[in-house]
Amino acid sequence: MTQAPELTAHAVLIGDPRLAPLFAGLTAEYTQRYGDRNGSVAQELDRFPAHEFSDPLGRFVILEEAGRTVAGGALRRYDQHTAELKRIWTHEEHRRRGLARRVLIELERAAAELGYTQLFLTTGPRQPEALKLYLNAGYQPQFDLAADLDGIGHLPFTKQLPATNGGATIGV
Repeated sequence: MTQAPELTAHAVLIGDPRLAPLFAGLTAEYTQRYGDRNGSVAQELDRFPAHEFSDPLGRFVILEEAGRTVAGGALRRYDQHTAELKRIWTHEEHRRRGLARRVLIELERAAAELGYTQLFLTTGPRQPEALKLYLNAGYQPQFDLAADLDGIGHLPFTKQLPATNGGATIGV
């Protein structure tokens, strides 16, 4: 019996070539689900400056298996106490393995290390698997689940992080 390749998590900076599959995957996924009106997908993926995804404000995390990026995501400062999760993605060949949940765990851990006490994220109405993931991971919808989700647009969620002792604090 062969053993599955080891899955490793890494913090990376924007510009790291290991992020290329994540950005390419997100571009294809968003374009397929929502269309790309005049480059709107690329504009969204480039909307925030790179430093917002670096310590001490944020972090980009990837999961690698056999030297390949198979999943990842990022966090950035939303406010003094809240980190916003962004760019959560799993390679289409590696879905249904719990990798997105592992990315959430890594991002939650990173947020706590950076001193955040709450998480915020949005997902789109045409991403039912993301909706299910966030609900199952304890994120609280900030919208009516019974409403027409396409009519709402971005679907916001929040989650309180467990209290930690001696965690870093985020400067104002």
